[in-house]
Amino acid sequence: MDIEQIRKQFPILERSVGEKRLVYLDNTATSQTPESVVRSIVDMYDHHKANVHRGVHTVSQEATDMQEHTRRRVRDYIHAESEEEIIFTRGTTEAINLVASSFGDRFRDGDEIILTVMEHHANIVPWQLIQRHKDVKIRVVDINERGELDIEQYKSLFNDRTVLATFTHVSNVLGTVNPVKEMVQIAHEHGVTAMIDGAQASPHLSIDVQDLDCDFYVFSSHKMYGPTGVGVLYGKKEILESMPPYQGGGEMIKHVSFSGTTFADLPFKFEAGTPDFVDIAAFSKALDFIEETGLDNIRRHEEELLQYTTAKLMEIPGVKIYGTAPHKSAVLSFNVGEAHNYDVGFLLDKLGVAVRTGHHCAQPLMERLGIPGTVRASFAVYNTKEEADIFISSLNRIAPMLL
Repeated sequence: MDIEQIRKQFPILERSVGEKRLVYLDNTATSQTPESVVRSIVDMYDHHKANVHRGVHTVSQEATDMQEHTRRRVRDYIHAESEEEIIFTRGTTEAINLVASSFGDRFRDGDEIILTVMEHHANIVPWQLIQRHKDVKIRVVDINERGELDIEQYKSLFNDRTVLATFTHVSNVLGTVNPVKEMVQIAHEHGVTAMIDGAQASPHLSIDVQDLDCDFYVFSSHKMYGPTGVGVLYGKKEILESMPPYQGGGEMIKHVSFSGTTFADLPFKFEAGTPDFVDIAAFSKALDFIEETGLDNIRRHEEELLQYTTAKLMEIPGVKIYGTAPHKSAVLSFNVGEAHNYDVGFLLDKLGVAVRTGHHCAQPLMERLGIPGTVRASFAVYNTKEEADIFISSLNRIAPMLL
């Protein structure tokens, strides 16, 4: 894999911050976007912009074909059985809210939901919102000292009132890759629906929803080298067909009258209004980039960077790493002594290194760890060992100032 050729596809990697070349290590928050995706967006606005599924004219048909091509590409990427099972949303957050609102419509007082302590707020708050009008209980799976889920505790939380188990595939803080296939199987043994938050897995791991046998799987384009504002909800067809619409409006209907409305077939029942058809079409170019580069190549490269950087990070006095599971994604969360994570991130930025600081939308996990937040460095396929060395040397420079 020619990393320099890959890097040339990302113009932002040539820019500077102050007098330093940018070292972008905030990929868990959002990845950068290759020129092929940007060119696709420009081409769509220049030559193919017309509302989809709404017109018989040529431009509308072209735009529709481009959007539906992406739907088929997503179906193939996650190995779904049918493109009817692929719902476009504005992101992982909206996809989870869709399930919480629509699938959650069937919850009753006394029902229980199983979450984990490492969930992103997007997979916590929508379920808490249900508690405003239904007496639904949330039960939480804990972690061990390495940042791995306690699977025995997970098994013990199921009972005859459990209606849903929902959990992240990869922790956005700890990098832990959870045993989601096993967790889905356990849920199904109890007759419980299972949803996976795949926002942090989809850019790095091969996803086969039929093999996982999950009932729902959600993820976002912008973490996969694609445009912002595009997400995907995969759901098993029979479950989606049983759910009421999430929003009402154009496109999601068959017939509307003041005496009543009938709804469109899947997937359009859940896609009310004008979609972001420009960015949806461009998302297919991001999937092309991933597949042309090769997920196996991406994973191997990121694992090498993770192992290389972890070893060097552990040599810096005062640094504590959070998340040491043997099976993890390319995420390094850490603190430097008692220094505030913002201070570390601020000083790294002055040296051209972009990292994330704070609670990473995972405050319950931070409470569990007993800290307010961490510094988080995360890798993508375009990062290099040279950049890892710059990151480590920068930390070595600032750490004595903070200890």
